[in-house]
Amino acid sequence: MSTSQRTAPGTAGRPDGPGGATGGPGGVGGLVSRLQVDRRLGRMAVLLVVAFSFFAVLDPRVFLSPINLQNIMVASPEIGVLAVAMMLAMLTGGIDLSLVAIANLSAISMSMAFSALAASDPALAEQSAPLLVLLGASVGLLCGAVNGVLVSRVGITPILATLGSMQVFNGLAIVWTGGSVLYGSPAVLTAVGQSTVAGVPVLFLVFLLVAAAVAVVVNRTPVGLKIQLQGANPVAARYSGVDSRSVLTRTYLLTGLLGGIAGVLFLTRNPTASADYGASYVLLVIVIAVLGGTNPNGGFATVAGVVLATLTLQIVASGFTAIRLSSYEYAIAQGVILVAVMVSDTVRWRGRRRGRPPRTDADSATEAAVVT
Repeated sequence: MSTSQRTAPGTAGRPDGPGGATGGPGGVGGLVSRLQVDRRLGRMAVLLVVAFSFFAVLDPRVFLSPINLQNIMVASPEIGVLAVAMMLAMLTGGIDLSLVAIANLSAISMSMAFSALAASDPALAEQSAPLLVLLGASVGLLCGAVNGVLVSRVGITPILATLGSMQVFNGLAIVWTGGSVLYGSPAVLTAVGQSTVAGVPVLFLVFLLVAAAVAVVVNRTPVGLKIQLQGANPVAARYSGVDSRSVLTRTYLLTGLLGGIAGVLFLTRNPTASADYGASYVLLVIVIAVLGGTNPNGGFATVAGVVLATLTLQIVASGFTAIRLSSYEYAIAQGVILVAVMVSDTVRWRGRRRGRPPRTDADSATEAAVVT
């Protein structure tokens, strides 16, 4: 998996862009950009080690037990996939508040379909796992398409569009289930959720594979480069001929698909589904994305940083449980971490931009001409 974010094409060569003063991946600008990426990843790696060491010293008997370490890896995938999806939305300068609702709707669809099949033919229901996984992913794609249309075609601000769609998806899930918890999924999915490879949960390996795939899309494909440019400088994107509406649509399709995959993970880890599952995940995935180095204003993110941030916050959550602190105190800690990281990043970016002349549309047009 790539551990770094390439310089956005529209910012290569601009003085205040991630590419540095001279731009180009092999020049001084590329080196500066690389150092910035390494600094962010290094910060996350240090936080991960500090958090792990702190709780390991505080209560080694509980925290370092194999069961606790496995629980951290089992709990990370569903949060991590949602955080990667949030990172994608933020990379364009937007946000997707509906991700948890999409995941729940996907899991509910799968559980409903399984129960309907099991009522008429239990053997067929058990063999339908691949189709159910496809159904969950399709529901996620459909929800992502709704968000994409609202943001890119209708022109609604992402935070408002996804806030509204979150309410719609939640409402549909509640009406569909009557507010009750659904039970049931193919035994093979439950078996996958409980299996390990050399002591590492399969779900955690799935998370790493999904993160690697997203890293390749973002760093190595034209779509990923356009997503970066859209978030880094929408004006330069327009001058360079990037179809912003198409880029945003595809971005929210991807986030919706990842939300659907998270729904599959929900059902695989625990064969139940409900409309209110993971209600606290919305803030958590935002914290993870920002902590992982994602610029909330768009244009910069690292998948590897998000993976490290996911593990760090899961370690903190597990540590809080080990030392018997409540979930409310963990929620306070999440908020404090989010504010601290955003203050730190804001102060750093403000310091870099201080003293530089304001950018104009002509500057962006020039950059776009250089890029194209």
